[in-house]
Amino acid sequence: MTTPDGQPHVNGDAEAEATESSPLSSGDGDIYLCQDGPRDAPALLLIHGTASSARSWDMLVPMLTGSHRVIRVDLLGHGRSAKPAADRGYETPEQGRRVGVELDRLGVKHAIVVGHSSGGAVATALTEERPDLVTALALVNTGPSMDAYIAPESAASGPSQWPPTDEQIRQLASTGFGRADYEIPQELVDDLRGMTYHAFAAVMRAGRAYLEQRTLPDRLMVLGKPLLVIFGEEDRRWRSSSAADYRVVPGAKIELLPGVGHSPILEDPPRTAALLLAFTAAHAARAD
Repeated sequence: MTTPDGQPHVNGDAEAEATESSPLSSGDGDIYLCQDGPRDAPALLLIHGTASSARSWDMLVPMLTGSHRVIRVDLLGHGRSAKPAADRGYETPEQGRRVGVELDRLGVKHAIVVGHSSGGAVATALTEERPDLVTALALVNTGPSMDAYIAPESAASGPSQWPPTDEQIRQLASTGFGRADYEIPQELVDDLRGMTYHAFAAVMRAGRAYLEQRTLPDRLMVLGKPLLVIFGEEDRRWRSSSAADYRVVPGAKIELLPGVGHSPILEDPPRTAALLLAFTAAHAARAD
C-alpha cells in the first residue's frame, strides 16, 4: 500500500523505519499520508494548517520518531492531495471525517492528534466524529474563536491573478511568524502556489464557518479528552491572550512561548517538540 518517498529518514532510533508516503483514494480523490518512526510505536498524527502541507512538520518529525509512529496528512486541497473543483469536501467536519477513514485504512486504533493553526480545528472535528480514535489533543496556535482573529492588512490575490507571485506569497505568509524579517521557507511558498484558488478560498470559508458555528473551547469541553494548547506569544494572526479561553476545558494545559509567533513548529522546533513529548508521554499508553 505504501511506496518509499525520497531517502530514508535518519534519526537516533535504530528501529525507526524509513519515511513512507501513500496515496489513499477517497470519494473526493487521493489523500496523501506519510509515516516515520517505528510502526509498532504509539501513533502521533500531525495535521497542518491552511495553505500548508505535511512538509510543514519536517523540522519537528526527527525529534518525535524516537518514541512515536508519526503520521502526517496532506488535507484535501493541499500538498499532493486532490484539489477538486466542487464545493463539497472542504468543510472542516468533512476534513476530520476523511482523516479518520484514512487512519482506519492504516490500521490505527488510537492516536494522539496534534493540529497547527486551522489544523487544530480539523483535529477537533476528527475528535467529535471519532472519540474512539483520538486519545488526546494538542493544538498549536489554533485560534479558539473568530473573536481572536487578527485581520490581515492585505489579502491574497483574487482568482484572476492566481497563483500569486513569490513576493505576494511571502507577504501573505509573513504574519505566520513572529519576526517580520523571518525567512519564509521555499516549501511554504510552493505549497500555497500549488493550491487552486477554489481550494484556497473554500478552505478559508470552511474554517471560519466552523468557528462561527461553535467555538473550539465549547466543542472541546464536552469531549473529555486531555488537551495541550501551545501558543507563540508573538502570534500576528490570532491574539495569543486568547489561549486563556481554553481554560474552560477541564484539565487543559496552556503553554505560551515567548519570542515565537504563529508557527512554533518552524520557529522553534526544539521547544515545541519538548512540550509535545512531555504531553504524549503522559497519554501515549492509551494510544497503543
